[in-house]
Amino acid sequence: MNVPVAAAGVSPDLRPEAAIVLRQFRVVFNAVKSHFQHIERQAGVGGAQLWALSVVAAHPGIGVGELAQKMDIHQSTTSNLVRALSLRGLLVSRRDEVDRRAVHLEVSVEGLALLARVPGPTAGVLPDALARLDDATLARLHDDLTTLICTLGEDEHGDAARTPLAQL
Repeated sequence: MNVPVAAAGVSPDLRPEAAIVLRQFRVVFNAVKSHFQHIERQAGVGGAQLWALSVVAAHPGIGVGELAQKMDIHQSTTSNLVRALSLRGLLVSRRDEVDRRAVHLEVSVEGLALLARVPGPTAGVLPDALARLDDATLARLHDDLTTLICTLGEDEHGDAARTPLAQL
């Protein structure tokens, strides 16, 4: 006699509607992954580094804290990105004349050349696509993704929320 086994942690078969949504997530994840792989091959830097470089290029003299805010990532992650870009000679940091603790960032000539030859979007395909959505669509996505995140048992405001996609 075949008796169905219902063990803890064993997922039930996907409903057709769930399978469709799962495929949609795969399309999104693959688009993001493919874009970052293409960028890394073209530029020789990771996607988060390229995004940071492009933000600094758009805001010469920006500080690390403000860069973290514009990228919506942890300041410690931003510091690591800045350090890596500086070591490669793509970013220049200088101390503030008055407040020696403050650092101002600028893109080097080499960094500008790299940005000129790399195809966009430099922030990544997902942030670019989200920026082009209307407010009503963003509100629906927010509500539905909040429900999904809660169902996953994750914290919408935890550390994962501030980790650049290129680093996942």
